[in-house]
Amino acid sequence: MKIWYQFIAAVSLFAVVSCNSKGDKKEENQTKVKAEIPELKLHIDSLKITAFYTEYPKLAKFQDEVLALYKKNKSTQLWQDNKGVDEFGHTLFNKYKGLDEEGLKANFPYKELNAVFENNSENKLSKENTDLMISNLYFYYAEKVYAGFDEKTTISLEWLLPRKKLNYRALTDSIFKKSTINDDHRSKMFSQYYKLRDVLKQYREIEKKSGWKTIETDEDFKNLKVGDSSNVVAQIRERLFATKDIKEDSKSAVCDTVLINALKNYEAHHGLTPKNIILPEHIAEMNVPVSDRIKTIIVNMERCRWIDPELEKGKKYIEVNIPEFKLYLIEDGKIAFISPVVVGKAMTKTVIFSGMMNNIVFSPYWNVPTSIINKEIKPGMAKNKNYLAQKNLEWNNGAVRQLPGKNNSLGLVKFLFPNSSNIYLHDTPAKSLFERESRAFSHGCVRVAKPRELAIILLKDDPRWTPDKIDKAMHAGKENWVSLKKKVPVYIGYFTAWVDRKGQMNFYKDIYQRDESLIKLLTEE
Repeated sequence: MKIWYQFIAAVSLFAVVSCNSKGDKKEENQTKVKAEIPELKLHIDSLKITAFYTEYPKLAKFQDEVLALYKKNKSTQLWQDNKGVDEFGHTLFNKYKGLDEEGLKANFPYKELNAVFENNSENKLSKENTDLMISNLYFYYAEKVYAGFDEKTTISLEWLLPRKKLNYRALTDSIFKKSTINDDHRSKMFSQYYKLRDVLKQYREIEKKSGWKTIETDEDFKNLKVGDSSNVVAQIRERLFATKDIKEDSKSAVCDTVLINALKNYEAHHGLTPKNIILPEHIAEMNVPVSDRIKTIIVNMERCRWIDPELEKGKKYIEVNIPEFKLYLIEDGKIAFISPVVVGKAMTKTVIFSGMMNNIVFSPYWNVPTSIINKEIKPGMAKNKNYLAQKNLEWNNGAVRQLPGKNNSLGLVKFLFPNSSNIYLHDTPAKSLFERESRAFSHGCVRVAKPRELAIILLKDDPRWTPDKIDKAMHAGKENWVSLKKKVPVYIGYFTAWVDRKGQMNFYKDIYQRDESLIKLLTEE
């Protein structure tokens, strides 16, 4: 009622002054008084908010956040002034309409939203509901861009890494400050997200120019090497130039060292072993359409939404990217160590999760999982009574374990981070597997190509464990447990697209076929 009385008083004052004015002075005074009329703010209380969600139930999941938002703003409007929707509201809508830049589709559940911004004559919303609709757009946008799919969905996709918790309170502060929702400092998200977003823009530009042409070869094509001449060579140059893997397209049909070196760089960033010849598999990789590459980028941007950016601020941690078959040890934000790895095969996938490494075990026993005992060892024993002895196995309290030694399946050292999936890092006697391009061969654990070096760097701050002592412990033939002074976080992830620290775009084979189900969810949204 107080606001209403203020409004009546202001209107009365305006009428009196207008009557006493003449000519130009009258118009001047009218303008002056109008300017003095205080802005009337809409009152939006909990009853109006509840009624809004009764009418627009598809937005109900944002109700608690919206209630808190208006309570913080003393139950008054947020997105409108005397002229209508304010500049910040229009900025938000433009960001929403540009969701494709974030690899997302703009599918707000109610078309009434568009009428507010695009055709005021068709806007049938009350001013209160207009404000509420824009507030819901804000949370819709924040959820889509900053959070991604909910935890229930990501668990169904077998993603068990800790989920980022979206801080709506911090986000809503920007509403009151009327600050931009552009993340100029790129701090809200896992940094890889912004790198992939930049590449997405580049690949969309390539797509607008009709992408790249398919490289055509004869059925009997085998390879190309330096000095060979073929129309295929000119096609390869054009293809590599499209993605700037070669600096210029000379149009030459002669295979030279410039082309081979460019292709070797391309191979290195597409999960292939660089070679001095061009093979059919290289051409098959280059013939993947740009539209498919864009889908891969979008899928991995979504995965980045689930990761807490605080992860990257850790002083020391280990990350394993399953499709890349690589392990990285990060210290103070820099790569301190890299090792190729072997991961689980399709039937025994390596789990996407995290743990805290607390122990290193030298000359370990291998406690054989029950599944392997039933599927492999018992059938082997049935065929060969000496099976256990030949495999260096023994019964131990009703279970089976393999004795320490160079032929132990875990090799000479393992790295433990307790978890319900019984996954860990370890050495292996099967060193030849690390020479393969695709390295999905294990029962789920991660085999490390450089286990000795990893042990040395993890124990470098412990003066008791010199490289010489580590070597002796690895070959002692007697199990020896060592506790780390500080636990080391281990993150096992799954990224088929990744921009490295040099700014190079990398694509990896989707070895567990996880991309397709995720892109389907994203396109259905």
